[in-house]
Amino acid sequence: MKFITDNFGLDNDAAVKLFHEYAKEMPIIDYHCHLSPQEIYEDKKWDNIAQVWLGGDHYKWRVMRTNGVAEKFCTGDAPDREKFQKFAESLPYALRNPMYHWCHLELARYFGIDDVVLSGDTAQDVWDRANAELKNLSARTLMTKSGVKAVCTTDDPIDSLEYHKALASEGFAVKVLPTWRPDKAMAIDKEFYLDYLKSLSEVSGVEIKDFASLKEAVKVRHQFFHDAGCRLSDHGLDTMYASDYTEEEVAAIFAKALAGTKVTEKEDFKFKTAMMVLFGHLDAEKGWTKQLHIGAIRNNNTRLFKLLGPDTGFDSVDDQNFARPMAKYLDMLDQDDKLPKTIIYNLNPRDNEVIATLIGCFQDGTSAGKIQFGSGWWFLDQLDGMTRQIESLSQLGLLRRFVGMLTDSRSFLSYTRHEYFRRLLCNILGSDMEKGLIPMDFDMVGAMVREISFENARDYFGFDLN
Repeated sequence: MKFITDNFGLDNDAAVKLFHEYAKEMPIIDYHCHLSPQEIYEDKKWDNIAQVWLGGDHYKWRVMRTNGVAEKFCTGDAPDREKFQKFAESLPYALRNPMYHWCHLELARYFGIDDVVLSGDTAQDVWDRANAELKNLSARTLMTKSGVKAVCTTDDPIDSLEYHKALASEGFAVKVLPTWRPDKAMAIDKEFYLDYLKSLSEVSGVEIKDFASLKEAVKVRHQFFHDAGCRLSDHGLDTMYASDYTEEEVAAIFAKALAGTKVTEKEDFKFKTAMMVLFGHLDAEKGWTKQLHIGAIRNNNTRLFKLLGPDTGFDSVDDQNFARPMAKYLDMLDQDDKLPKTIIYNLNPRDNEVIATLIGCFQDGTSAGKIQFGSGWWFLDQLDGMTRQIESLSQLGLLRRFVGMLTDSRSFLSYTRHEYFRRLLCNILGSDMEKGLIPMDFDMVGAMVREISFENARDYFGFDLN
């Protein structure tokens, strides 16, 4: 039984033409992911499909736990074959969950398995066939096989970037670029903060003894990232920070924290606002793109967080209101004429129209689509979430200027999410063409598909892909 057909997800003739003639062969720029640059440099290989599929994938762990599978088969020490069996038995219960589509796209594209669907009954067959093919696959071959031109990893300011530099020096065909993720540098309310500052001092060569020297250390590392090819920053925010502050206030707050005294919530917000403004100014000065990820409640399950740590599948959608502070923060940067290109991602779908209208307030004609409404992120990375994002952006902005899809993944098999997105995009546009809502002009609409699939990202980020 063939599930992933050539026209999977395409339910009209125009969509079929758009996908196969304009989207299918376009290269990929994966401008936000969590791949390990070390694994890319070392060209990691795997012994079996369980290792490449289940290792570190909290999406799959959530499916298994929800289906009553014990933790030892998710993150524990059960044999790989048993872990794979438990996942295979769980997958039929994930019908209408995007995991069902993602898994079968991956089986078809990377392992050539498109004639069976995965279940407990077919697990051994899939295991044998996938493992035979996996012998020919590695981190790098999966990237090149997928048509990837560039990836941007997610990196802390104290990271050495040694593997990015090594990859660049040896001329790997795929650009592997760092992304500046300075969340810890402003986490003044966390117990680890003083230890983190020591590390930041060491790598920057700046003794951090006050707020001025903290800013200098940050600037040194920002330049270090820029010299290594970084052109994007990223912030995973619990909420937006846009408190009024003075430099004197923030200096006093930082001095209090350096002395080991806990700061108040009001002080925390002032300090983080000042840091976010600093980060924004630095990004603007170097022509970087800033990414703002907002809307997650992280590590909800205290017992399992203590046992397994972060990023193991215990996060959810938040319902905080952030429209006013988001607008204020963008305005603070804009008033200084230092608002960089910015992509805003929400996790709560109720906020789609908030972002789609807000970005229009800060388009200034200096760059097409300067402020972007980011692709459906995390829990919204599925048919309904992506459709709703596309609809909101279409109706309240310019869909054709959209920089398109990303994986946001730790898996080298996740590039099929770009195909998934492209099929959905073509289906929406093709449906509109057949309904007469947009012209039956394949030159124009096909060009739009190419742009959203690849060309907009290439031009927006300014990557040298030669």
